[in-house]
Amino acid sequence: MDIDLILRGRFLTMTDAGTVDAIAVHQGRILAVGPAVEGFTARTERDLGDTTVTPGFIDAHAHSVWFGLTLVEIDVAPATTLDELYALVSERADETPEGEWVIGAGFNQMYLDNQYPDPADLNRASGGRPVWLKHTSGHACVVDQRALEIIGADDHLEDGIEGGRIVVDADGRPTGLLEEQAMTLVQNVMLPYPLARIEEALTAASAHYVTEGLTSITDAGIAGGWIGHSPQEFNAYQNVADRGDLVTRHQVMPESSVLTEHGEAGRDGHFLGIDAGIRSGLGDERLQVGPAKFFLDGSILGATARLSEEYDHCAGSHGYFQGDPDEMRDRALAAARAGWSIAMHALGDEAVELAIGIAKTLRDEGVEPPLPLRIEHGGVVLPEQVERLAAVNLPIVGQPYFLSAYGDGMRRFLGDKRAEWSFRMKSMLEAGLTVALTSDRPVAQGAPLRIMQSAIERTTQSGHLYGGGERLTAHEALAAYTSGPAALTGWAGQKGVLAPGALADLTVLSADPTAVPTGEIGDIEVVATIVGGVAVHDPSGLIGS
Repeated sequence: MDIDLILRGRFLTMTDAGTVDAIAVHQGRILAVGPAVEGFTARTERDLGDTTVTPGFIDAHAHSVWFGLTLVEIDVAPATTLDELYALVSERADETPEGEWVIGAGFNQMYLDNQYPDPADLNRASGGRPVWLKHTSGHACVVDQRALEIIGADDHLEDGIEGGRIVVDADGRPTGLLEEQAMTLVQNVMLPYPLARIEEALTAASAHYVTEGLTSITDAGIAGGWIGHSPQEFNAYQNVADRGDLVTRHQVMPESSVLTEHGEAGRDGHFLGIDAGIRSGLGDERLQVGPAKFFLDGSILGATARLSEEYDHCAGSHGYFQGDPDEMRDRALAAARAGWSIAMHALGDEAVELAIGIAKTLRDEGVEPPLPLRIEHGGVVLPEQVERLAAVNLPIVGQPYFLSAYGDGMRRFLGDKRAEWSFRMKSMLEAGLTVALTSDRPVAQGAPLRIMQSAIERTTQSGHLYGGGERLTAHEALAAYTSGPAALTGWAGQKGVLAPGALADLTVLSADPTAVPTGEIGDIEVVATIVGGVAVHDPSGLIGS
């Protein structure tokens, strides 16, 4: 039988088959591995030499639209002083027509000695143009004096904003910092983004992903809330896929605010969801509707994650929930009962506790979601919560690179005790939960190999060992970027493994990430990326056409 492709080399299957020396590919899927390949002939056969091939990397929590937009917005992350920040704003303002907004991404006060720009100084730097700088966490933003006037910030000071805050100074004047739901004041003016711009962002993001060996990505929140850029974001995904420019596979999470109540509560036909009854699981291996994304709290970087004990750097502050906990719980349960899987954003331990309670109720009721239930982040998980997470089979999708990038600042916010319980990995595995390593890009850089290295080392920029008991082995870290996220996104056995019947998604590396010294993992070259048996990144021509 003539098939499409036979590849020879060194393949880490991430199955009981271990390492094999050949795979056969036909019509986008793996037909055979190891000795079974010898029964076939192929139209194309390639020897991959000294490379190591793994299943294609899967990022189960990134933000593709947001990331793509950052590729064209001003990046303020390099600024280490306020003067440098103002200079970057001024440089972009010189290229921006009068009256248009100067938009930046990557702002993080931790890089600026915990300082925030003054709204009047920002306005001078922009030459009077409104300025919108998005915090790297996605849970806050900074605007200038002109923007505060446009969004009418003063009009909301007396009543406040549920689930958010307009930060004011000692005299009660807005500082330009908007937290959580307060960001909607800007979004009400700026959104929705034009469909063409979102399509451009997705095309750019997908093209970048394959250079890092990524073959599947979950976009963790589209179409609504403060994280959405347009109610037409899924339409943009379809358009880009139809053009062939979505070269990576995508699963998308609608943000929970797009789910609306239909019918009368307590009567047949009542449900919480999207018109026409669309729910999680719609689509195919190229583009699929994933869980609904429910934000329960904020971020540790912005000190808005909901903690049971106060932040170390801010006496009396526990962070806050995104809304009334009972109302959030009821909406999440209603969505799950209507056929939606749910992914619950929970950074603080009180938010994690709320998520555990929601999952337990669903398990007790016998509700089986079409895709796995999950928690996003798990910034602080108490020891006693690990056992309860396992009892309701509620895995946490974590981001170990946060420790490398922001760990020193998070320690100041949380203290050493809670740092030991932060972004836990090993204890989750030992409890029997599936683990997935993810980027949360563009909150942090997203190269999978560097994130794997972070999960193994767990060291901060200062060299501090952050929760050393949670370190993974190299093989565990690789599994957490392949077979682990495949299972958590509902694609166990079809993604994340090199096995007969699985999708032919492969990452070709210059070295074996499970064999080199840990400090070298992040520098391994991605030689080629293959999606469905087709090389979508192959700068050296190793695979060819």
